[in-house]
Amino acid sequence: MRLRLFPQEPAFFDLFNKSAENAVEGAKLYLGMLDNYDDPRTSAKRIREREHRGDELTHEIIRNLNTTFVTPLDREDIHALATGLDDIMDFIEAAADMFILHGIEKPTMLVREQALILVRICEAVSDGVRNLRKFKDLERYWVEINSIENEGDQVYRRAVAELFKGDTGAIEVLKWKEIYEHTEAAVDAAEKVANILESIVLKHA
Repeated sequence: MRLRLFPQEPAFFDLFNKSAENAVEGAKLYLGMLDNYDDPRTSAKRIREREHRGDELTHEIIRNLNTTFVTPLDREDIHALATGLDDIMDFIEAAADMFILHGIEKPTMLVREQALILVRICEAVSDGVRNLRKFKDLERYWVEINSIENEGDQVYRRAVAELFKGDTGAIEVLKWKEIYEHTEAAVDAAEKVANILESIVLKHA
């Protein structure tokens, strides 16, 4: 029988995976809300539950970080990755909440296009996080994520430009600009996670 001199290392990678998968579920719920807008309040509530779940996972990672002597990654990288993944879900929840707060009657095609991009980039982030423990062959993930984020930028700029065309009232412009900005912020947060992954891998190259 082998005695353990130190407690078993907390499963940081497993927690990262759960947090990334939670963001994917949040993005899919957001897209689902836009595709089936019959009951946006219920959809937003489900997204809020995902956001709370993300907070729980982040807190668990930070608790483990504060109580673990030897960690598999640098402490600042663990903290950055945990909070970066949490930021994605925070922005998704904020975007969904804007629909309720602003009393939006129906989504635009452009915000749905943003949501499709958001699902894709979250899935790419989740794939990258799942392979992080290998510390190799991750370049394709951050290249893909950067490419998707560029698509997101184009859609965001097009969406904002459309707001200032035609006869859209000033209040409606402000409402939709805020929704587009929060959705774009979620996409940008996913790219930030990719940058964190790249930094971690380069340290272990």
